Amino acid sequence: KLDRDLLIIPNLAIHMNRKANDGMAYNPQVDMLPLFGGKDAEGEFLPIVAEAAGVRPEDILETNLYLYSRTRGVIWGAGQEFLSSRALDDLQCSWALTQGLLQAEKNSSHVTMCCVFDNEEVGSTTKQGADSSFLSDVLERINECCGRTPQQLKTALANSFMVSADNAQGVHPNHPEKADPTNRPYLNGGIVIKYNANQKYTTDGISGAMFRTICERAGVPVQSYTNRSDVLGGSTLGNLSNRHVSLNTVDIGLAQLAMHSPFETAGVQDTEYLIQAMKAFYSSAVIAEGNGMYSIR
Repeated sequence: KLDRDLLIIPNLAIHMNRKANDGMAYNPQVDMLPLFGGKDAEGEFLPIVAEAAGVRPEDILETNLYLYSRTRGVIWGAGQEFLSSRALDDLQCSWALTQGLLQAEKNSSHVTMCCVFDNEEVGSTTKQGADSSFLSDVLERINECCGRTPQQLKTALANSFMVSADNAQGVHPNHPEKADPTNRPYLNGGIVIKYNANQKYTTDGISGAMFRTICERAGVPVQSYTNRSDVLGGSTLGNLSNRHVSLNTVDIGLAQLAMHSPFETAGVQDTEYLIQAMKAFYSSAVIAEGNGMYSIR
């Protein structure tokens, strides 16, 4: 990690592109090249990387290099109610779920897990992505180490419940027409339960009801999200993961603005809502009673 300001991608001045405000289509090969230094910087990049890694430049055999924004996150607004930062989608949910797991009461009846996948925005088919065998492989190894049979694992999965947490589109104050007329999640309005008729979100009547019950017990408000019927929405990792580990799953998120931009905005209170809901979730036991009946203890 090169913990310093090192590169920038300068935009073309509007004087040289008078159509910039009419809509800008970026050419990745031309417009996204970073500026590293002046003429004396030639050949200095690899030595800088080597120094940060604590090795000699000639010891580096191969690299995976990524650029990211170093702009610090800020809390702002009239009542300090908003949070803006890079990568809120999906670090906000990842952090809140981890905190909920750590703060939960000891659960003696269920194995509680928090699984954070990688590579969502560039494709989940990597070896550590949601559409890989990573989760199923780990669960099988845990089951085997506990001296249980493969059939017992399948039975346990059928009695399990997953919360797929990936941020949701909040109603944009300048473009309210982009939101569905009746399902309109707002920042700091509570956890968003996401629905999609094509099952790009995994929520159904059963999983939605169970998660709403957990949120009610935690004293946490919930909102509903569906994209407009004439606007193609995104998807989450829940349906990808369910290809390999199938179980009752609800898709949720926290409302945010400017999703996938370098600097996203979400609600401070929503973060606390998700921590409290997941604390209640990890402290609970979801029991399959049979014949489509479930109880939460």
